[in-house]
Amino acid sequence: MTSDSVNWEAVRADFPILHQEVRGNPLIYFDSAASSQKPRQVIDALSRYYEHDNANVHRGLHELSSRATDAFEAARSKVAKFLNAASADEIIFTRGTTEGINLVAQAYGTRYVKEGDVVLLTEMEHHSNLVPWQLLAERTSATLRFVPVLEDGTLDLGKLPELLTPEVKIFSFTHISNSLGTVNPVADLCRAARAVGALSVVDAAQSAGHLPVDVQALGCDFLALSGHKMCAPTGIGALYGRAEVLEKTPPYHGGGEMIVSVSLHKSTYKEAPHRFEAGTPNIAGAVGLGAAVDYLESIGRQNIAEHDSTLVSYAQQRMEADVPGIRIIGPRDRSGLVGFVMESAHPHDLTTYADRYGLALRGGHHCNQPLMKKFRLPGTSRASFYFYNTKEEIDRMITILQEAARFFS
Repeated sequence: MTSDSVNWEAVRADFPILHQEVRGNPLIYFDSAASSQKPRQVIDALSRYYEHDNANVHRGLHELSSRATDAFEAARSKVAKFLNAASADEIIFTRGTTEGINLVAQAYGTRYVKEGDVVLLTEMEHHSNLVPWQLLAERTSATLRFVPVLEDGTLDLGKLPELLTPEVKIFSFTHISNSLGTVNPVADLCRAARAVGALSVVDAAQSAGHLPVDVQALGCDFLALSGHKMCAPTGIGALYGRAEVLEKTPPYHGGGEMIVSVSLHKSTYKEAPHRFEAGTPNIAGAVGLGAAVDYLESIGRQNIAEHDSTLVSYAQQRMEADVPGIRIIGPRDRSGLVGFVMESAHPHDLTTYADRYGLALRGGHHCNQPLMKKFRLPGTSRASFYFYNTKEEIDRMITILQEAARFFS
């Protein structure tokens, strides 16, 4: 099946929230980089779970607990297959990308990073892939380094040889920039990290639901994703960890079913992934994530990537040609989002204006303050697309932006 053969109109019909009016206008939802909408198939999976199978997992000796455990672990297997992990044991359920990166920084980083070591990041990281490493550096007296971002929004990879030295113990970077839409050469970066003995951590918040992601092909050690950005509920995500690395990573949180035995003064812990899932997990969220994986696979991520590409190219072309005073930030080749500034309007004002017409954009620094500072911007407006969006919605956005340009001038 190719992108052209997908019935995108039928796919869009799966999303009940999209078929409503906002402020008297048809809703146009261009904020999927912040959180995607949910198809009926995921909503129904959540309802079925709560109506028929709701119970705690891994601890009950009754039928409902058995069903809940089976559904929870089936979701783990689906995520593992989705990422081409070698085993479901390499998938840890988290609340999202932020918690996944914090887990690596606190559990692995605190144990293995010491004073004099270096954590390498890039200047395009959003706060979730920046603040955890700042906290690690404060705890361990390690140093942070950054791969610069060029004016065109791509990484200055020519600087990598002088930055990625043997002192670097962890190289953590985003797959797709949430502000610029830049798609980084992840496999090359992982290979470079491995060459100096550094651990690679991939922030896949903006990529996992938009294009094929194969952790074995990428060669990464860790990869974190958020379910709510790929059609699953909020509060659920996953962290992939290569088995050999997980084996030597200590627990992150303590309590609940992550133990083998407990005495008053000492505990022993289960193997991964259960060692990292203290307390009652987000069972319904995991079931929803599994349903989202099924749904995305039924469409095909390559088809989704091609549809994203078609929409973003069309949006760029129309914005540059038909909206006065617009400047697009980031590279020409990008993922399915466009960050831009309008000369006459602050991003917050423009986003508020668009909302009057039912157009949901994002305005601000996008949890990316250092990058905004580098580009000498208070923030940007961002239109982020997903497979349920259409060219007709982009045409409507262009009309609203044209009216905004006249209004603010």
